[in-house]
Order: sequence, then structure tokens, then C-alpha cells
Amino acid sequence: MIDVLPDSVHPDVAADRTRIEEAVAGRTLIDALADTAAAYADEPAYSDRHGVAEGESWRTLTWAQTRETALDLAAALVGVGVQVGDTVAIMATNRIEHLVGDMGAVHAAATPMSIYNTLSPEQVSFIAGESSPKVAILEGTDQLERWRDALDAVATVVVLDAGQAPDGDRFVTWDDFVARGAAYRHEHAEEIEQRHRDLDPDAPATILYTSGTTGNPKGVVLTHHNVLYEAVSTMEAAGFGEPQRQISYLPLAHIAERILGLYGPQVVGGHVHCIGDPAQLLATLGEVHPTAFFGVPRVWEKIKTGLSAKLAADPNPDNVKLVQDSMAAALTWVQAQEVGGTMTPEIQAAYDEADAAILGFLKLLLGLDQVTWAGSAAAPMPLEVAKFMAGLGLIVYDVYGMTETCGAVTANGPGGFRLGTVGRATPGMEVKLAEDSEVLVRGPVITPGYHRQEKATRNLIDADGWVHTGDIGTLDEEGFFAIVDRKKELIITSAGKNIAPSNIENYLKESPIVGHAMAIGDNRSHVVAILTLDGEVAPVLAQARGIEFTDLADLSSRPEIRAMAQDAVDKANARLSRPEQVKAWELLPAEWTAESEELTPTLKLKRRVVNSKYADVVERLYATRPAEE
Repeated sequence: MIDVLPDSVHPDVAADRTRIEEAVAGRTLIDALADTAAAYADEPAYSDRHGVAEGESWRTLTWAQTRETALDLAAALVGVGVQVGDTVAIMATNRIEHLVGDMGAVHAAATPMSIYNTLSPEQVSFIAGESSPKVAILEGTDQLERWRDALDAVATVVVLDAGQAPDGDRFVTWDDFVARGAAYRHEHAEEIEQRHRDLDPDAPATILYTSGTTGNPKGVVLTHHNVLYEAVSTMEAAGFGEPQRQISYLPLAHIAERILGLYGPQVVGGHVHCIGDPAQLLATLGEVHPTAFFGVPRVWEKIKTGLSAKLAADPNPDNVKLVQDSMAAALTWVQAQEVGGTMTPEIQAAYDEADAAILGFLKLLLGLDQVTWAGSAAAPMPLEVAKFMAGLGLIVYDVYGMTETCGAVTANGPGGFRLGTVGRATPGMEVKLAEDSEVLVRGPVITPGYHRQEKATRNLIDADGWVHTGDIGTLDEEGFFAIVDRKKELIITSAGKNIAPSNIENYLKESPIVGHAMAIGDNRSHVVAILTLDGEVAPVLAQARGIEFTDLADLSSRPEIRAMAQDAVDKANARLSRPEQVKAWELLPAEWTAESEELTPTLKLKRRVVNSKYADVVERLYATRPAEE
């Protein structure tokens, strides 16, 4: 926590920071939940469908029930010997118990750690060895298996799914554990309250282990002050003056999900619907109709490719023209609202007509008809995807941040946006570019450091308090930042040309059949690419064209599909400079997922994994010299 502002801080930034600091001064998440539970006691807080029969309604906790259950869990943790500052590990899908488990650990003055469900037993052992959790809250048999080599050092293991807890005194079901806590709390209420009173805002609120694109994951420590400042700042930048209806589907080990689904609602209230399987997202959108929705770029890309495929398959040219003309009117309407744009009565009237004719219906079908704020982060939103969503009349506000900055430090929002950027610095934050265009960040949301990794902390935060993000960016005259790529992922060809691979990959993924793409060319004479099919859209397009196939692997070998992949490469190359153009490519017979290790849990490429796993493919692509070389 910064007590004295550096002299270099701009007066406007200083004023915003002081205002938010005053709002969160001396407060912890315990205070935030108490206030929200009092203000919205009988309003719904969290819902999920775990244990609910198919076709039945959601199970729901009100805000009052959420706090009471968290207090019972806190008492249970204290009862089994959890001391102030001890860590409590949680590995589970998005469900009520996961969120309440986190809150319960906080109320015991412990440090909860949500851990990605996709980590290997080796990675779990590393994290457990470094963080030494006193208690582990695990969902069921899959999570128990991932923890198999680490459980001997854990004193108590709470298992969420009934009937999946192993035999042994260390293992207890969630229901039994909460019941024990209620009894302990009744007898030791003062002990629990004393922990609340003694909790320091600079104490850790969580440790989040990065998903580990390279090497062992690092544990990012975030304090109560960090997360409360970030939550207030983010809610303000998003224009959340009232509680929102949301869907929680990203892993709770991801900072964006924690701010929007866990910390933010504790500050402003709202109703969060949790889904354990992200594959249920589109169906859940159609049921919940959220007022606020956050999607990583891949989610927005999937919506775009799905709609594009349906439009391409429509045999009626009049329908196609209606949609295209309506989307053009909506894009003009959105662009007129950008900073520097000008809205006219004619533009507004054209959009209103388009929305009434078809766009409102399309948004209704997607479940996005009631969205007043849509956001994206984790990686830069491809401009063409942002424009496509704008063509539906949806402004997707791209934001930028990282786990080490507790989430967003720049944001587009209702107060000002520009498509193709990640917005301006959030209230009270300092963001600038270094001489080599690396993005540097300083302010109240910065992590105090990595857990038990002092050298890594020194490499992250310099002597003046600036976080070196590792991202290369640009800054325009209106103060909008854009992210070019990760500094360490820039391709430098053997001729010395610097190339941003994400730019190439985003162009390739504009084809509805391409699911993922990775450009390669570091220390090479030219760029090649590895592609995968979109497992949902490609089969639909193939069937519409009468292409026979047995599975995705078979489909990837079909001449018609490979011709479509070549067309995607050709169209991308037409928009790229000569050194950036893809000279050779391969279409793989399988998808990339977090489970198959090519992607992180938030669907970002693990470039080193792809390079290693498909080294033979890469060498084969470089074996044939391009004709122009």
C-alpha cells in the first residue's frame, strides 16, 4: 500500500487514487461482505446447478446465507487448527462451495488459493510444497487424483462431492465440515470475531499461481487492499452503479473471474450464476440473459464464427443482405460513439431501424439482449472480432491487466472507448511505455511480490515500484493503450525483422474453420503456421457443403477443407507485409485444449509446448524452401 504518492504522479491521477483509497481505507473483504449481506440480505447472491436434477431450477444462496455459511466454514477451519495466515487450497469447478470456501478462509484470517483444475500432479506438488496448505478443499475424484502426491502433507481434506471422499480421519465431506463449523462457531464466537478485528488490510487475500506457460508456476500474492481497490476501480470504470446479473465460467484461479465473480459482487452486490463446465456457456447465456458479461477473446471469436457460419449457410440472399446491412449500420453507430467520433440523428435512426429489424432478435438468441456492459481481456481482442460484435450493436470493452496487477490497469468503458485498444489507465493507476515500448504499471493494485520467490519479484518490480509487464504496447494521443504482443514472444527473423505473431494469428482465425493458429519464425528466414480446425464450426460447414467425413482428423485431410485453410492463409497474407506472410502451413488432425496442454486454462497459447510437441511438423514445413527465396 502506497502511503505517499510519488511527485511524478499527475494531479488527476492523484485525485482519483486518493478518492478510492479513502473509500477502501482500513477495510478488508470481511467488511465488504458484511455490508453487502446487510444491504441485500434476501437478494440472490450465487447460483449453480451442482446436485440439481436435469430440468430443475438452480440452487441459490442469498447474500445473508452466503455470509452465514462463510462464517460457519471459517469456524470449521479454526476448529481444525488453521492459524492466521495459513493457506487453504481450493481445486474445484465454479460452484457455490468454491466461492464460499474462499470467503470462509478469508473469515478465518487465512489465505485461500484457487488452483487450476487442469494442473498436473507434478505442478500441484510444486505448488503444495511451496505454499504448504493446512487444508485442501477438493471437488471430487479427479481433483483427488491430481493431488495424490501432495496430500500426505495436508492436515485436512474437504471433499465437495458426496460419496467421493476416501476413508480416513483426514477426509471430511463439505456438509459435515460446515456442520462442525456451525457448532464450533456457537461455542467460540469471540475467537472468530477477534480474528476479524485483527485482520490487516495488507494481509494476503489470496495467492494465485499462474498457469505456467513456461516452467513452474509462480504464486502471486494479492492483499485485501489490492483486491478492494481493484474491485472499486473496475466497477467504476465499467459503470457498475447497480448490482449486475452475471455468469461465472472462467476458472476462479484467473484474476478476471475473481474480480468480476468473487470480489466485485462482495462490494456492490449482484447475482452470479456459476457453471462448472464452460461448454454450457452458450446455453446458459440463453437462459440467464446477463446484464454484464465478460469473455476472453476466444469466447467472442466463437460467437463470431458461429454466427458467420450460420449466415454463410443461409440460402436466402435477402436474409443475408438484411443482416449485412443491419450490421453495417450498427458498426457505424458504435464507431460514432468512440472517442473522436460524432453521432448524428441519421446514424442513430439507422441503428434503431436495424436493431428492430434483426439485430435485437440475434442478440436475444445469443442471450446478450440485456447486456449493458460486455468486456474482454486475457489477450488483446482482435479488431475484426470487436467490429463484428459492434455490428450486432454490442460494444465489447477491451481491458488490460495481469495477475500481478490484480486485474485491469487500463480499460475501455462507457466513459470513453476506442476499438482496437485496451483503453486508458484505470482510476488512480500510472501506466507508461518504457524506451523499448514495454508497458510499465505502478499503483495500489500491484502485488507485493511472488510467494517465496524473491528473485522473481525483483525481476518484476523495479526500485521505483514499476511493474515490468513483459508486454509491448503503443499509446495514442488520446491516452489509449494497445497491446502488440508479449515481449518474449515477438518473432525476430534471421534477417532481423521484428514480427508480432498474434497479429498474423488473429488474421488466420478470421476464417470460420480455423480454431487456433500459431505463427513460427524466430531465427528463421520466413514465417510458417500451424493451424487447427474449429471443432464446432468446421463440421457444420462441411455438412452444409456435402463433405463426408468420420471425425475431425478425417475432416482435416479433406481437399475441400484444406482449400478453405489455404484461402484463410491467402487472405491473411494479403493484409500482411512481405516478411510477415505465411510461406507454409499445416492443418493438424486434432484440436488444442488445456487438457492436451497446448493452451492455458484461459485458452492462451503455450508456444513452447506447441513448438516442442510439433517440432517434427515445424521442421517439415521448413524443409521445403519457398519459391521466392
